[in-house]
Amino acid sequence: MPPPRSLPRALTLFLIPLALSLIVRPLLKAPSSLVLPALETNVGFALLAFLTTAYLIPVLGDNFVKIGLKGRDMLKTYDDAIPECQGLICAAVYITLLTLFIPFPFSSFFARDREYSMSGLTKGDFPHQQLATYLSALLSFMAATMLGLLDDLFDIRWRYKLPIPIIASIPLLLVYYAEEGLTTVVIPIPLRKFFGTMVDLGPLYYVYMSLLSTFCTNAINILAGVNGVEVGQALIIACSVAINDLLYLPWPYTLRLGSRQLGGEWGAGLAFGSKELVERHLLSLYFMLPLIGVCSGLIFHNWYPARAFPGDTLCYFTGMAIAAAGILGHFSKTLLLFFIPQIFNFILSCPQLFGIVPCPRHRLPKLNTMSMLLNNSVAEISPQKPSLLRDIVLRTLAFLRLTRLTIDPKTKRITACTNLTILNVLLIWFGPMTEEALVVRVMLTQCAGSALAFFVRYGVAGFVYDGDRR
Repeated sequence: MPPPRSLPRALTLFLIPLALSLIVRPLLKAPSSLVLPALETNVGFALLAFLTTAYLIPVLGDNFVKIGLKGRDMLKTYDDAIPECQGLICAAVYITLLTLFIPFPFSSFFARDREYSMSGLTKGDFPHQQLATYLSALLSFMAATMLGLLDDLFDIRWRYKLPIPIIASIPLLLVYYAEEGLTTVVIPIPLRKFFGTMVDLGPLYYVYMSLLSTFCTNAINILAGVNGVEVGQALIIACSVAINDLLYLPWPYTLRLGSRQLGGEWGAGLAFGSKELVERHLLSLYFMLPLIGVCSGLIFHNWYPARAFPGDTLCYFTGMAIAAAGILGHFSKTLLLFFIPQIFNFILSCPQLFGIVPCPRHRLPKLNTMSMLLNNSVAEISPQKPSLLRDIVLRTLAFLRLTRLTIDPKTKRITACTNLTILNVLLIWFGPMTEEALVVRVMLTQCAGSALAFFVRYGVAGFVYDGDRR
């Protein structure tokens, strides 16, 4: 196994003072002169999350190996034990820093100086609802981390792990209900003559949000098995959500705003939307920036050739964090657009996940030890168990160049097919390649999916929906 990676000393010496200054500097200013002070502090915590995660993973790796949380890289020629379940370190750092961050968004309400007296702030102005929302998200993150760890320890079967995220999402849904979150959807303009402008889904909307949390966690978990691919997807999706949140902040007026966080007056500076809209996306941003930090720290060690494996714990807690941002930020439908590659991979995998096509335990590509290139892995199909539905599905996918079939020349029956994952599709389209090249193509696909999501959300949607796209 390659030697452990470590951050360059110069980079560490630069980032530590920068992170501490971003955290401490807002505390030294008068509250009324601050411009989004908690956001500046949150950036400092994100840098601290990156440094802490990147440092702890190699330090604690041997301890994970000693207690049996280890694995072998199936796409390498060496059999060295590699620490597994490193997503637990990421989750611990993430939850700890978010807990330490709690006072900062509400710091203006703790002040009792003359400026706050003049502004009319009273004890009753404290935003208890926003605090409850924040704490419910933390509770969901901890539940998702615990359930992900149980999955890593006991290797829970797919049929049992699918509903697990629903349990972790219950606090989010209860808070969403308590704050009277909307359950209506806007109907596209061409369909309004049939259904009206809006339709209230009622309880079905809560079912949709619970299924969203399930999808976000399991979709990342399904597209896995290659160095860097799980944490890479989570990192790009988190960056996409953060960019989307930044679009809702009143940047033209930021230098003059002097706002108070989460419940304060935003003044007349907003060119669009409302104080509540900005606060929702600020809350989402508070969750995403530290998530970007811990994912960046893990991918530093999980990139090819991997020195650490994330485990299911990472998929559970990152998926829940992203789902929480979408649910509490009230942009759950937009959130799905950032999962376009995962939706494609899930739909492609359905024939194997639901037993129409045989599904081996591991569907990752196979390493050719002579050329050191990855080739398609295949699922063997027994000729003694013919299925018309399976043949139709596989021949349709083969026509679309999403799988490659092996056909018996005598019986003309399908005897094998490449496994139905986006990893194998890329190998079909571009031919055998190194593991690192395959991961790069997956990451480029994820970036293209995010670009398409922004184009659809803020471009194409304007043709079927009216009003400001924000």
